[in-house]
Amino acid sequence: MVQRLKNAIRDVPDFPKPGIVFKDITTLLADPASFQRAIDALADRYVGQEIRRIVAVEARGFIFGAALAYKLGAGLILVRKPGKLPADTRSVSYDLEYGTDVLEIHADALEPGDRVLVVDDVLATGGTVGAVCRLVNELGAEVVEAAFMAELTFLEGRGRVPVPVHSVLQF
Repeated sequence: MVQRLKNAIRDVPDFPKPGIVFKDITTLLADPASFQRAIDALADRYVGQEIRRIVAVEARGFIFGAALAYKLGAGLILVRKPGKLPADTRSVSYDLEYGTDVLEIHADALEPGDRVLVVDDVLATGGTVGAVCRLVNELGAEVVEAAFMAELTFLEGRGRVPVPVHSVLQF
């Protein structure tokens, strides 16, 4: 199954800049059987773990997060770029290779003690998911794990994530 899922992901050379091979998940999403396998592979790990909320990271994380929330009977919480959420928010700034970025979550999205699964499509350097984990902790919730469809192991992002990490595919 893992090889089938890997084969469903397209490599795009020199995107977004020369020398980078982008892992394009849109081809996996477009194939119904591959998308179902991917969601099942992620969800099976968390059945029975009493995950109360899925915290999904903008934007491709929303796709996997929504499907997982449905499969696990959990609520879906969105983490977005600044100015996209309509109510009171909490924000976190974090470093990127080329500067800084900011993410926001609704201030009332989580309750103390909520068991949370943070979900995104790909784990690269770990900066984004690390920032999301800080936001979740600031709201008093517990991050059980961070889950990804794919992990770019050569970037060693797993070592920068403050919680256990699960990835279905490794490149």
